[in-house]
Amino acid sequence: MPPTPQQPTDAFTPPSADQARARRAPAALFRIAERHAGTDEQRRRQVNPRVISPHEAVRIVSFLLSGAALLEDGEAEVDRADITAALSLLPLVRSEMDELEVGLLQMARGRGMTWPEIAFGLGLETPQAARQRYERLAARTDTGAEKDAE
Repeated sequence: MPPTPQQPTDAFTPPSADQARARRAPAALFRIAERHAGTDEQRRRQVNPRVISPHEAVRIVSFLLSGAALLEDGEAEVDRADITAALSLLPLVRSEMDELEVGLLQMARGRGMTWPEIAFGLGLETPQAARQRYERLAARTDTGAEKDAE
């Protein structure tokens, strides 16, 4: 069988961590959706029904622009100001994701996961890379700084 772009060309070439993580992404989404978002009630806990989060706002604009979501009757077209607004929210979204990642890494460690296991989940080559990533994120987030001060 000829090698695919995701497979190493020989048995002595380590697989790319990025490619391995990309191959796991659909299975990861399916697993979480099946186990934790299988009912309407479970899906409702994902979104605050009264206040839109920065991530959701950026996603809505992106989905509407790409055609992944359709405008409802009477809804205004996405314009340049909407795109600018979404772009303006990206630093907040990035910050939220950093805080989310720090928290998840802290909980993983609290549940006994090792740095090699965490590195695998993050698609990183080494446990040291996973720990360094955590340390960088913790240093630039309030969540990590507060936790490290305890």
